[in-house]
Amino acid sequence: MDEFHCSEEVAMLGLTSFVCGLGLGPALLAPLSEFYGRRPIYISSLAFFFIWLIPSAVARNIETMIIARFFNGLSGSAFLSVAGGTVGDLFRRHELHTPMMVYSASPFIGPVLGPAVGGFINQFTNWRWTFYTLMIWSGILLTSFIFTVPETYHPVLLRKKAVRLRKETGNENLKAPIENITRSVLGTVLVSLIRPFELLYSELMVLNLCLFSALLMGILYLFFGAFGVVFEGTYHFQLWQVGLTFFGIFVGMVAAIGLDPIFHRNYYRLVQRREAEGGEPGGSEPEFRLPPAIVGAVLVPIGLFWFGWTSYRWVYWIVPVLGSVIFGMGEVLLFGGIFTFLVDAYPHYAASALAANSFVRSCFGATFPLFGNQMYEKLGYQWASSLLAFLSLLMMPFPYIFYKYGKRIRVNSKYAKS
Repeated sequence: MDEFHCSEEVAMLGLTSFVCGLGLGPALLAPLSEFYGRRPIYISSLAFFFIWLIPSAVARNIETMIIARFFNGLSGSAFLSVAGGTVGDLFRRHELHTPMMVYSASPFIGPVLGPAVGGFINQFTNWRWTFYTLMIWSGILLTSFIFTVPETYHPVLLRKKAVRLRKETGNENLKAPIENITRSVLGTVLVSLIRPFELLYSELMVLNLCLFSALLMGILYLFFGAFGVVFEGTYHFQLWQVGLTFFGIFVGMVAAIGLDPIFHRNYYRLVQRREAEGGEPGGSEPEFRLPPAIVGAVLVPIGLFWFGWTSYRWVYWIVPVLGSVIFGMGEVLLFGGIFTFLVDAYPHYAASALAANSFVRSCFGATFPLFGNQMYEKLGYQWASSLLAFLSLLMMPFPYIFYKYGKRIRVNSKYAKS
């Protein structure tokens, strides 16, 4: 804002354009990974992510920053969409719970650690070092990906095996199933762009769960500005101190991951009860993935009310931070439950369901920061947080409703597993 002489709203457009790129990218990159494999998409995406950091680091005006940030998000979005497919490649269905919890938490732990690191960088150097640091880190990651990350997508591995066998045997009839696919890359991409919206339009469960997770994403990104307003205005924190307050959300997210064994045992208890009632051995229902989301839906409004109504100067600063711990726990439990439910309930359209989720989340994540600071200044810290809590209360029943009646709803769905 100081260097480019722009308003706070215009400066926030850098974050907004980045999140828009994150939301649009999965519909393009996920189907490409099913043609060319996970590894080429990861390496090319991370390479372009690195390249688009350069104009952000050397920008001489806000327009350059906003455009570069969009392509930065578009490039990096592979790790929010394709990575879910990699988890599915590496683990069997009954092993998915813990890896999906870690995968679900990772995209949120990053944005929480970012302000903590960024607070020190911007307090003691200048804003350009934010991007220099990201370039160093993404360069290290790119190198490690090139040398350590193998291909995991089974159809592509079979294609490589078929090519090798044709060379060794001379038998040109040896072909992998993926080589017999007649659809074009362009046609597949177009379908992947349309189907997420079909799911949102026709599937009640997809729409409501995506809206709930989008609300949480919007609140998390809104906090990037709101924490500064609250902790600078109430406790006169410096920039690096405001960054450290985000560790509250981080601790809550890590604690939620630590609760995974409890929910894992509950999942197997539900499976065993289903067996006792006459179901096939080891059989499951997608709704068995939702208990973490039910608990998370309760924790989120508690954390938001706690954070809001303890944000007084006479209340020690650690108390509202503890409220953010509860919010962080609820966020990860909700996302973990929703992600695994969507993958399990829509096995043939999992990529489209997650792309729909990513799109709606990114819309909220992109727009909430644009009004968050003004909302906290106009309504006051207590009522602004309460407004967010009331919105989450409206959405709170849906994970339980779908846990209770999801099987009945899936019977009438043309996309969900019945």
